[in-house]
Amino acid sequence: MSNESWYGSESWYAPLTSEKQQPAQEQKKTKKKLKKGWRIALWSCLGLMLLIGSSIAFRETGSGKSAPANTPAQREDTPFTDELPGEVPDSMPDDWRDFFRSYYESVENTPARVDIEKVKLGSKLQVSVKAAVGEELSLQELYQKCSPSVVGISGYTGKQVGYSWGSGVILSSDGLILTNTHVVDGCDRAVVTLYDDREFEARLVGADSISDIAVLKIEATGLPAAEFGQSDVLTVGERVAAIGNPLGESFRMTLTDGIISAIERGVSYKGRSMNLLQTNTAINEGNSGGPLFNMHGQVIGITNMKMMSSASSIEGIGFAIPSGTVVSVINSLIETGEVRGRPSIGITIGPIPESAAKEYDLPGGLYITDVSEGSDALAQGLREGDILLEVNGQPVSETAEVAAIKDQFQVGDSLHFKLWREGEIFEVDVKLVDTNDIYG
Repeated sequence: MSNESWYGSESWYAPLTSEKQQPAQEQKKTKKKLKKGWRIALWSCLGLMLLIGSSIAFRETGSGKSAPANTPAQREDTPFTDELPGEVPDSMPDDWRDFFRSYYESVENTPARVDIEKVKLGSKLQVSVKAAVGEELSLQELYQKCSPSVVGISGYTGKQVGYSWGSGVILSSDGLILTNTHVVDGCDRAVVTLYDDREFEARLVGADSISDIAVLKIEATGLPAAEFGQSDVLTVGERVAAIGNPLGESFRMTLTDGIISAIERGVSYKGRSMNLLQTNTAINEGNSGGPLFNMHGQVIGITNMKMMSSASSIEGIGFAIPSGTVVSVINSLIETGEVRGRPSIGITIGPIPESAAKEYDLPGGLYITDVSEGSDALAQGLREGDILLEVNGQPVSETAEVAAIKDQFQVGDSLHFKLWREGEIFEVDVKLVDTNDIYG
């Protein structure tokens, strides 16, 4: 099955109404359902939904963190779709534009909002990956060695009594802490709980929405920093272990183990592509931001997602951000508080269903559902309803093909597009811009 055949949805679990020590009840806040007719025939094999962000939210009353809207249309660097298509009439509308407006909802590209007090480090610290040396550890040895570098993250919003809960990793002995951005998204205060139960108020060094990586700072010394290993040398079948805080405080410092199930698995997050490690290690809500270790006790990934289904049971499909990606991002956050230099076209694209292509006599290619403000694509006149046929002379019909071409270039470089609009073919050069300027 191609990447385009997988569909996922960001979702959070409903908050508890009981005391915060109790584990969260697994009640989905929202869930899309397939419609009948041609839609069922088209999507019957696509019942999977991806639970993006395995942190868990606890709230006294009302709703917890809500997930952004999702869509099967993708930013140009996204090989997977975000969820099943939006509500579409059982019969095809007369106008093909009406069909696609129903079929593709608007992409949620709003950056994370983290209102925690910020701190500028001016630090020269550079986290690096190291080659594994020596014999592999037993699980008992790994836990004893690595668990002190794992922390709990509590995120608070306003004057609410409740909180959101995730995991984190100690980066430095003087209190730099790594976690997922979605763990602290929407929060104005965060507390870090160490392995010895000490608690510290945290300030924000930087939070990157695109990579889902955030760095916090607490005022502490003598902390046991984790060591980072090489994710690019991992092989499928290699043993790994995770330590984190699934389902909140009641299950703090839980160890689970498994293997690397796949390398560079393309997964969509908020309309953008993430190349992740896939593992069958148990990953649950609250594990977000926690470490995935190799058997030498080195962090080779940061857990952030799991796969779920509304229709059937799915076990053993979790994901982690590779350490190579993590280290690059955290070093930028430590130095400047942000990440720069990632190229973007600034368009939202999605595949054209075969049934729609036949019904409306449309060419093969990728349908443009949105063109972002601040992009050269907008300046060059690209608009909703255009169909992208070729990039640099190469025909494209999957978003992954566009991403593969784009990633060979840098911010400021141009790509040559061939497009279809209202029965006419035209060509244009589009300059790549910094992703952070559009989506950051």
